[in-house]
Parts: sequence; C-alpha cells; structure tokens
Amino acid sequence: MTRNGIGIRTAQVRSERLTGQIHVYDGIGKGKSQAALGVVLRSIGLGINTPSDSNRVLLLRFLKGPERDYDEDGAIAALQRGFPHLIDQVRTGRAEFFGHDEITPFDRTEAARGWDVAKGAIASGLYSVVVLDEINPVLDLGLLAVNEVVQTLKSKPQELEIIATGRGAPQQLLDIADLHSEMKPQHHPTAEALFLEGIEIYTGLGKGKSTSALGKALQAIGRGINHPGSTRVLIMQWLKGGSGYTEDAAIAALQKSYPEVVDHQRCGRDAIVWRNSRQELDYVEAERGWEIAKTAIASGIYKTIILDELNPTVDLELLPVDPIVQALLRKPRDTEVIITGRCQNQPAYFDLASIHSEVYCHKHYANQGVELKRGVDF
Repeated sequence: MTRNGIGIRTAQVRSERLTGQIHVYDGIGKGKSQAALGVVLRSIGLGINTPSDSNRVLLLRFLKGPERDYDEDGAIAALQRGFPHLIDQVRTGRAEFFGHDEITPFDRTEAARGWDVAKGAIASGLYSVVVLDEINPVLDLGLLAVNEVVQTLKSKPQELEIIATGRGAPQQLLDIADLHSEMKPQHHPTAEALFLEGIEIYTGLGKGKSTSALGKALQAIGRGINHPGSTRVLIMQWLKGGSGYTEDAAIAALQKSYPEVVDHQRCGRDAIVWRNSRQELDYVEAERGWEIAKTAIASGIYKTIILDELNPTVDLELLPVDPIVQALLRKPRDTEVIITGRCQNQPAYFDLASIHSEVYCHKHYANQGVELKRGVDF
C-alpha cells in the first residue's frame, strides 16, 4: 500500500474517489459480517454529518431470518429511529446453518426474495452503500446463479459501494472484486491450556481489522440496548487523535440516547506515526490510553472493550508488552477484549487469544492508486 504520511485531518481536504468499489470479505476466520457492520456504522456517521440524501445504506442479510434476534439489532433499530433516512435493513432466510443436502424450497424462495431486493436497491440510485451480508455462502450453496449476481454487480452505478461477506466466495466474484480480504483463523495452544476466553485479535495486512472491531462494538451496544444493564462498551482507539473519523457521529448519537451503554475514547496525535518519526507526545498519549484501558479491564464495569490499534502502538514500542499480558490474564471472565491492528512482530499477548483472525490482503484498491473514501475506509 502506498505510504505518503498524510494524517487523517489532512486527508479530509484531499480529493476523494467517486467510483464505488466492490469489497469481498471471506474466509473461515471470524470478522466478516462484523466488518460489514463497521462499514454501516461509518456510513451512518457520515450521513449524520452530511445533510444530504447521498449517504444511505442498505443492510441486506441473507441466511439471517427475522425469527432470530441478533446482538446488533438494538443498535441498528436505535439508529433507524434517530436517522430513518440513513439506513434500511432487510433479513431473509432461516436463521440456522444448513448444508447442500438440507436445502428446502423455502431456502431458494428466500434467497430469490433477497436478491430481488438487492437488484432493486443497486439499480435505484438511492443508496451509497449496499451490504450483501452472507451472500457468499448463498452462492456457494447454489441458491442464486453466480453469473447473474456477478453481471449485476459489474453493471452497478459508478459511485455505489458493494460489500459482500461470508465463507465460500466463488472465484467469479473474487475476479471482479476491487478489495478481497480473507479472514484466516490462528490457534494458540496457550490460550486453550489456560482455558482463556474472551480475548479476540484482528491483525494482518488486509482491510477489515478496525472495521470488524467497530462491528463488534455495534453488536455489543445493541446487546446493551436490548437488555438494559447487561453490558457496557468501551471503544478505546490509539494513534487516532484526529477528528476526521466518520464513525464518531454514529457512536455519539448512540451515546446521547444510551449514555449508560457506550463510552468512546481516542488518544494520539493527528498524524501517522512511523518508527523514525516518534515524538514524546506519542509516548505520553499511548500511556494515557493504556491507563484508561487497564482500569476498564480490571473494573469489570465494561463487558466489551475495544482496543483499536493497540498492536501497532506496541509494535512502535510506545507501550511495553508485559503490563498488557498481565492485565489480560487478570481480566474478569465475562469481559471480552478485542484488539486490532497490524504489527511486524507478534507480541506475547497474542498467545492469550481465544479468537485470532489474520486478515490477508489478496486485493486492495489502494494498491492500485485508488483514493480512500470517508464513510467506508475511515
């Protein structure tokens, strides 16, 4: 990926791409649907701050029928109540896993219904983002014709972003994708031997790490809204001291309506930090963020704690590893901690992860010189 050292606030005044991209998140690791939810959160945040009808997202979910409740439902419903012009959600299928030999006429009918919605949404020009959650396994199961789906996506409106998720993405879809991130699970015997649970890590060179964490936060916020008093969420972000992140407005809206459910903190300079450009303030801000995070982990007040970009903060040697290891070993069993970010050298706390998805970059439009986009990439 091209590295030009431009910070996020500077990036706001840069020319943004107008051409929408086709994103595919697949693999057997965790984080695919979460990444889609993260994009939803960012898109809504952009729409809140942009008084126009040009930012609307459709969250179309295959194989996730309405008879089952999902954690994120409460948060999505809250955002729909506050900003009904920014998000639509449609769910199709039965809410259970099934294989090729268990397909029923209902499954085919529901897949066709979902695809009818998708085709209409893509052609309508009403949406800036269309999420086709779990369409990959629908194609893999043969519930929809791959050729028809691929041709429809290839002829989409120029500015429309398409997000396709799920295991088993067919090669024809991968061939037309502008971005392809594969989530690969990594296993850690130490975590299994110590019976550790509730520590998730998303790392690697592919896109989808922070985005997955935002999706995880949306799920946890929704759980707190649906079950008052059951959970509180902390989103702690390192190396992101700027003000150009579109998810902020959506998180702030949820905070306003449900202040008892979510807290959001940032630390760091408004700049991209390289090893040869570290400043004293970077160390101070990293330590400030860790003091907040360490207290939150130990307190038991928060049931979901997002430590976004902690990995590169440690990789840059802005924080020592051992205090993080000790804090994770002592965390309450019912507290889940989600850690994100790329790193060259895996720190010792990776061995404590019960879930670890390495996000592999097969394709990324940025590598082709395509600009990033607010509401999707940041």
